Amino acid sequence: MHRSTREIRLAEALVESADTLVDGFEAAHYLPRVADHCVRLLAARAAGFMLIDEDGTVSLAASAAHREAALDLLRAQRSGGPCLDSYSSGRPVPPVSIGAARAAARWPEFTERALAHDIVGTFAVPLRRHERLLGALNVFVATLPAGTSPEEHTELRLAQLIADCTALGLQNHAVYVQCRTVAGQLQQALSSRVRIEQAKGMLAERWNTAADDAFVALRQYARRRRVPLDRVAREVIDGVVDEAALRREAGRGGDEGDAGPA
Repeated sequence: MHRSTREIRLAEALVESADTLVDGFEAAHYLPRVADHCVRLLAARAAGFMLIDEDGTVSLAASAAHREAALDLLRAQRSGGPCLDSYSSGRPVPPVSIGAARAAARWPEFTERALAHDIVGTFAVPLRRHERLLGALNVFVATLPAGTSPEEHTELRLAQLIADCTALGLQNHAVYVQCRTVAGQLQQALSSRVRIEQAKGMLAERWNTAADDAFVALRQYARRRRVPLDRVAREVIDGVVDEAALRREAGRGGDEGDAGPA
């Protein structure tokens, strides 16, 4: 591959793998696109990801190129394979000949399936962010140079670079989701507080009473009916609350014996 072409494709792969801070993100769509970049950049037959959660749940994703073959090879690694070796050690599995691996009785089920799919060689790199391992990236090739060449080292380093960026993208999205969730909860709490203050002010003015007394009425009304205080505030603002019943709560004062949501 021409150098400038490879540099462009590498840049495209890194941008794709980093583009995770978006709503509607799905790893099931994201990982195959990154695997597609691996196929083009590394002149591979196919590529796939094996994600392993902290509870041991395994998820698989493969490139569009020879997708079924790649998924079959990833599934065949239940009893051993380059992905599991890379994940368990946290280190890359350098390019290896499928024929040599078979002769050495290495990964028997995987090598049988690889030969059936005309895969000549494979290598894998860990999917990690600092010390946290998320899984592995497996690349399947139809040709494999004899010996250990500088080109093989380059392919392995490029695959590791993409895997590292992918792990960063996945973790960044997880943090993004957490931040969005917390921000939504804070916004909801703030909006609820604003509505409660508005309803309290409306009642205090309408009844010509202290704001604290109006709040007690709101709270007691909500507790007696076992509904959220924010819902009662909405009803006051919308003018649909049973104001007579609400006003009776003001006359009762703070009865802490009534249970229910505040």
